Amino acid sequence: MEDLYQWMFLKELAQLVGLGMIPHHVLYSWFFIVLLVLVGWMATRRMTLIPRGAQNFFEWLIKAVEDFVVTNMGEAGRKVFPVLFTLLIYIWVLNISGLVPSIDAATANINTTAGMALFVFVYYNYWGIRIHGAAYIKKFMGPYWWFAPVMFPIELVSHLARPLSLALRLFGNIRAEEITIAVMFILAPILGSLPIFVLFLLLKTMQAFVFFMLTMMYLKEAFEEAH
Repeated sequence: MEDLYQWMFLKELAQLVGLGMIPHHVLYSWFFIVLLVLVGWMATRRMTLIPRGAQNFFEWLIKAVEDFVVTNMGEAGRKVFPVLFTLLIYIWVLNISGLVPSIDAATANINTTAGMALFVFVYYNYWGIRIHGAAYIKKFMGPYWWFAPVMFPIELVSHLARPLSLALRLFGNIRAEEITIAVMFILAPILGSLPIFVLFLLLKTMQAFVFFMLTMMYLKEAFEEAH
């Protein structure tokens, strides 16, 4: 009942500021975008040569993820690292926001995950065309020219299925976790929901990492020369 009152309050507040017609998953997405920008600004506004506090943590985190990307993609990975890191942090924050009472994770809505999946599809193909030009189409032709009529439709369908797979995987897992933890909280408010809460914190982190990893693999493939 308390969650219902909180949601009604948020809804009335949104209507007062003219946002009542905007879906709640969009509002939550905007809210966490602003929150991440503020956190980033606060962590960098007083940067020192010897990092400490929030600066030290964020430098360690960025360095660790950047090293991971470069290890898997080579030096070319530095070109796309800012986008990869932003996707990882953004999806992770949206995922875990669903663990907060009265907040429904934006990634538990198919529109949010579909939007990000389409962005990834356009982004890695953009890099493929930018690097290879017209020769990028060779990636759809297979290893032998005489086998191209068979491989081209297969590769085309495979690439077109990638955004669908990305969107449904993230949406399905997060939505299932949201429903499960809600049911567990109703059945056993504290003792029953606390263990599953910790488990889902790990699972939501893993889902953000899976989306990040698949995006990185698609980019790596787009960067490589076709054979």
